[in-house]
This record gives sequence, C-alpha cells and structure tokens, in this order.
Amino acid sequence: MQLKLASYNIHACIGTDGHFDPFRIARVIEELDADVVALQEVEHHRVNDLDLLDFLAQQTQMTGLAGPTMLRQTRHYGNAILSRLPITSHRMIDLSLSPYEPRGALQVHFRHAAHDLLIYATHLGLKPVERRYQVRRILREFEQQEADITVLLGDLNEWFLWGRPLRWLKHFFTATPACRSFPSGWPVLKLDRIWVQPRSSLHKVRAHDSTLAKKASDHLPITAQLRLPDLD
Repeated sequence: MQLKLASYNIHACIGTDGHFDPFRIARVIEELDADVVALQEVEHHRVNDLDLLDFLAQQTQMTGLAGPTMLRQTRHYGNAILSRLPITSHRMIDLSLSPYEPRGALQVHFRHAAHDLLIYATHLGLKPVERRYQVRRILREFEQQEADITVLLGDLNEWFLWGRPLRWLKHFFTATPACRSFPSGWPVLKLDRIWVQPRSSLHKVRAHDSTLAKKASDHLPITAQLRLPDLD
C-alpha cells in the first residue's frame, strides 16, 4: 500500500518570469500526481470568480483546506492542503512569534487503509529565533498526539544544516533525505522538507524538477512516497 505526499511553495502563483499564472501552478500540481499536497504562500487572489484555493482544487479535482495565517480580502493568506483522501478532522496551530510575520501549522487527520495519519503542513519563519521557537512548538504537539504515521512537511526556511531546528527534527524523525528545491531554476538550498515517523514508512523523497515547475514558482515542489504496512 503506497501513498504519495507533496509540498509546494507556490509563491502566490508568481513564476520566475514575474507573471501571475495560477493555471501553470495547477498543471504542476497535476504533474505531481500526489494524494495530499501541502501548499505555502497561498494568496487571496480570485481566479474565474473563485478564491485561489478553490480554483486550484477545482482544476486538480482535489479537496481544498485552507490554513490562513494572515488576514486578506477573501480567504486570506498562508498554508493550505489539497487532498484526494477524505479528511477526518483538522485544526490550526498558531506558531506566531511577535513581532514577526504570523505563522502557523495546519494539522490534518486522515484515516487511510486502516491507518491513522497526522499531517502537519507549515511554513516557518525567516529568522533563526522564529524557527527555533516554532520547531519546539511543533515537537510538543507531536508528544501530545498519537498516530500510526506522523508527517511534517512544508517550507522550513532552514538553510543552516547544523542549526538547532534541524538537529531537533532529526532526533525525532531520524535522518531523512532532503532535496535541493530553491531557487527553482538552479536549486541550491534544501528549504522544503518532508519528515515521516516511523522512518520505515518513508520510501523515497525527490524534487519535482520538470520544465514547467522550474518556471511556475521560485520553489520546486518535493514529493515523498510512503509505504504503509499491511495490517492483514
């Protein structure tokens, strides 16, 4: 039994050519062919009279779930989930640290093939002090929840390879492959991550570097293939 997850900072649908093109982002999401996609930098724009998230959900035939962190004109700005799987429950976790930009994590519970999955989709802050606070907060959440599989995915904005946030996450999740995803045209930094517990459920992590993905956003999407144990 396999499951494919993805994380994608869509940069408000503004590509490396400076053009706003949500249709292009939708095509990249279709290329991913993932069961669950975590999105970051989802703006309030309206496309074809639909909120941007509703538009992307319609185009990809997935269910959209918003996790806004900043107030805007319509559904606001922040994280989101697109899913082919039925969503059992969800909640927002506030990761904001004053005086910096509001941040959060969208916790989503899935029941799939008799397994309980908890997925945390997030976009961490730009300052090291923010990321240290936010990772500690997320790890406290993990301690209070129980699931067969726990996943943290999103744009962690962590480029210090030996920084404390990555060390703390590695201690919880154990060593996990990471892919260069930023900037999309010539990726150098491993800002976008997918962590899975137990580690044995994670089969493969890769960056999706199609020609379209290199142009649609300043980040490449990353994907993870999960293998769920057979409970029979």
